[in-house]
Amino acid sequence: MDQLQLQRELRDYEAAMFQQGFLDDQFSQLQKLQDDSSPDFVIEVMTMFFDDSEKLLNNMSRALEQIPVNFKQIDAYVHQQKGSSASVGAARVKNICATFRSFCEAQNRDGCVSCLQQLQKEYSQLKKNLKYLFRKQQEIKGGGGAIPTGE
Repeated sequence: MDQLQLQRELRDYEAAMFQQGFLDDQFSQLQKLQDDSSPDFVIEVMTMFFDDSEKLLNNMSRALEQIPVNFKQIDAYVHQQKGSSASVGAARVKNICATFRSFCEAQNRDGCVSCLQQLQKEYSQLKKNLKYLFRKQQEIKGGGGAIPTGE
């Protein structure tokens, strides 16, 4: 596959992630911080986000299994996930966290469990999509091409 076609695929795939609401403008802001002195900046930031998210999701899951449920603790985990998601532009994940927090406030365990399942699903899909995006970028770089920018 030639470089122009790879670049077009990358651009289209990324645009679809924005259109489908997986990403928002904050992700674009992260991309603008990436330059020749830090060519893997976005991948590094997102890898930290993935690591932190997995710990938080596990903590939420364990906390929801406790009797009695400590909704305040779960809310703290969800709040942290929401902030992390907002800072990297993970829009869908962030939006589920807002709903999740309202269930924590209402001390609604079933609502929290449902939100956790949604959160895990959206997080997994986001991670899968971004990993694909990053592989495409590496493929382009490996072929000597430049990563297209949205500007």
